[in-house]
Amino acid sequence: MADNSAAEIIRHYTEADEASRLRTGWFQLEQARTRELILRHLPPAPARVIDVGGGAGAYACWLASLGYEVHLIDPVPRHVDQARAASEAQPQHPLASAVLGDARKVEQADQSADALLMLGPLYHLTERSDRLLALREARRVTRTGAPIFVAAISRFSALLDSLSGGFFDQPEFAAILDRGLAEGQHRNPTDNLLYFTDAVFHRPDELAAEVQESGLELVDVLPIEGPGWLARDFDRLWNDSSLRERLLAALRQIEQEPSLIGASSHLLAIGRKL
Repeated sequence: MADNSAAEIIRHYTEADEASRLRTGWFQLEQARTRELILRHLPPAPARVIDVGGGAGAYACWLASLGYEVHLIDPVPRHVDQARAASEAQPQHPLASAVLGDARKVEQADQSADALLMLGPLYHLTERSDRLLALREARRVTRTGAPIFVAAISRFSALLDSLSGGFFDQPEFAAILDRGLAEGQHRNPTDNLLYFTDAVFHRPDELAAEVQESGLELVDVLPIEGPGWLARDFDRLWNDSSLRERLLAALRQIEQEPSLIGASSHLLAIGRKL
């Protein structure tokens, strides 16, 4: 990742508040499903977990509250400060550490983690060589048999988001969308946060191939939100407990359906250290 790309990531997350994102709108579905999928494969507490690119600590602090020893690493100073503040807010279950760092050079010892989360770095590393380097670092610092959770943004998410969000017809978005659909390379030269930031968007098979090429065993590639993030009047649905459970149950039923995986905003690959 070039220095200008790193600067763009820091700029974006200085303006966009990652600490509150997962508590609003359909991002609540992203959080609920991510947690559910992680718990299917996570070893029992007190296991040692490294959260690489852990942002403001949403998942790290959650796992710490469940009794895990969690070490958060993120390249954005604001995120590390927010994660530390969130950790201090749960003094009975604080993070073990929260530090600045790079997914391509993780400052942790070989085979020191029982599980690893990488829920953001892969889509910010726009060069394939950098993504493979980050995945190999994840492999290096985990113990044999450890699960590694790798999130990616779907190749088709910008198209679906623009259609459901009402900005498909905005002229300045057209070139961004065209390149993203053709190449998987999403570039936002504007200041409009609605268009996200520079990133790479994966097809499910591309994500699977990168996980395997890094030397990890591929356990699964699953849709996180499925088509649920496109629900009309999402907040009303989500705030009704019976409708929320119906939605989650439906997504579990279709998560292995190949024709629907790409309709998810995010994908989650589960790898395992051999």
